[in-house]
Amino acid sequence: MTDPNNALEYVRANQSRFLDELKELVAIPSVSTLSEHKADMKRAAEWVAAQLRGIGMKNVKIMPTGLHPVVYGEWLGAGKSAPTVMIYGHYDVQPVDPLDLWKTNPFEAQERGDYLFGRGASDMKGQVVASIKAVEAIMKSDGKLPVNVKWLVEGEEEIGSTNLEEFIKKNKKMLAADFCLNPDAGMTAADKPTITTGLRGLAHFELRVTGPARDLHSGGFGGTIHNPAQALAELLAGMHDKNGKITLPGFYEKVRKLSKKEREDFKRVAPSNKALLELTGAPALWGEPQFTPVERTGARPTLEINGMVSGFIGQGSKTIIPAWALAKISCRLVPDQSPEEVEKQLRAYLKQNAPKTIRWELTSGKGSGAALVSADSVGVRALAKAFEATWGKRPLFKREGGSIGAVIMLQKQAGVDSLLTGFGLPEDNIHSPNERLHLPTWRKGIEALTRFFYNF
Repeated sequence: MTDPNNALEYVRANQSRFLDELKELVAIPSVSTLSEHKADMKRAAEWVAAQLRGIGMKNVKIMPTGLHPVVYGEWLGAGKSAPTVMIYGHYDVQPVDPLDLWKTNPFEAQERGDYLFGRGASDMKGQVVASIKAVEAIMKSDGKLPVNVKWLVEGEEEIGSTNLEEFIKKNKKMLAADFCLNPDAGMTAADKPTITTGLRGLAHFELRVTGPARDLHSGGFGGTIHNPAQALAELLAGMHDKNGKITLPGFYEKVRKLSKKEREDFKRVAPSNKALLELTGAPALWGEPQFTPVERTGARPTLEINGMVSGFIGQGSKTIIPAWALAKISCRLVPDQSPEEVEKQLRAYLKQNAPKTIRWELTSGKGSGAALVSADSVGVRALAKAFEATWGKRPLFKREGGSIGAVIMLQKQAGVDSLLTGFGLPEDNIHSPNERLHLPTWRKGIEALTRFFYNF
């Protein structure tokens, strides 16, 4: 069973229905971080489970976790000698705020030209449906798959996969697989099929600075009491030098140097500086000058200030020295950094640089390490061949700047490496108003995944 033509014809003949079913899933407001959507989360899980049953998967079940359920299913009819591919996805989405910037209702999936607009259309309900439909096409055409498959579709990715690691740990035997196909990455452009061979890890922190016991009159105490907002700003500013290099002690000790081949691969996927500025709306680029922008986002660690708050921020003025100031900080990590080591480095920086005139408290959230996949692995080669047959060109290989907790969790708890791909585009507005999915690319993606399974 190596000829995908019947299955590909099935994909092309059912494009309209596939899109209608994607619209159904996008219409479910499965926002995992908001408690008022708990029932919607259950509805989305039930929708995915019903789809898996409908395409012939076995042992489909909705399994509880500490918050939102995991959908599991399997088809093991290819036999013990065939490889087992786990297919990962998530059915939860980001909040839609600010709602007034949406041109259409975020949970009424609407086509406009070549795009489908709606929250989750690209991240990642479109990718989940593409995976389901590729498997459906093979099952309906051949009655069986060339490989064994297992499905792991969670509902907490957008809130850090809070309960997934414990779920994987408890269900190692059930989740045993040769590798995981994870379509939660994306492409660099509609005409550039892309395979992601690396993800950065993540560490995040909350830094709280306190000074006086209460807000003080700035006229009576200004110049005498150190302002916590000023002290925090100075500490944050000192975490980078003028060239964008992070100043935490030992921060770069375990960062791997890029090889000549890796730098050549980065050049192949690099957008122009002009394109980056147009995409972001920023007036100029910034960062370590010895690295290109694509190397900075794919293979270099970062430290970002995600938010700051202190004192009076209402209309008009209030002349105070605030009692406290707070900042949210996150670090994107590369091999071989770890969140635990970076926390120690951040604490060392604060001990060295925080003045005696304030007190500081650092708390950390759950983090994850970075991941790398060999470009010569069987899964990568099978997917590269599928992309070349679908797009007519060799795919690009890139490292993604973001983080996907499930990748590290599966590797750590179940020994399963992930193959990262996807058909979202940089301009899809994921996590932002007016999220959209480029439908011609999505349709090609279904064909590519269909070919991928045959390539084993």
